[in-house]
Amino acid sequence: QVQLVESGGGLVQPGGSLRLSCATSGINFSIRTMGWYRQVLGKPRELVASITPGGSIYYGDSAKGRFTISRDNAKNMVYLQMNSLKPEDTAVYYCNNDPPSGYWDIVWGQGTQVTVSS
Repeated sequence: QVQLVESGGGLVQPGGSLRLSCATSGINFSIRTMGWYRQVLGKPRELVASITPGGSIYYGDSAKGRFTISRDNAKNMVYLQMNSLKPEDTAVYYCNNDPPSGYWDIVWGQGTQVTVSS
């Protein structure tokens, strides 16, 4: 059974940092391109960053220069270090396969809420 469990969110002031973690199980993690996504209520989910099994990285425009994605294939974990956070980064953050199509579109985890506010 596939499980994607996100953690590390919280309330942070503008300019602050958070490190999100995603624990995965039930997948062949080492061959998966993993992504971090975020969603604001009423808006489509967007890809923030993704990382291939070999470590090639994609960042969306909102993440460039501020966020760092990484993975630990031995622990089946993927991380998102978020620095210089802005109020517009407020969203629920999820991890999933990139792309999250087909089967992956029904195994979303509960996400972790990030709120950037003073």
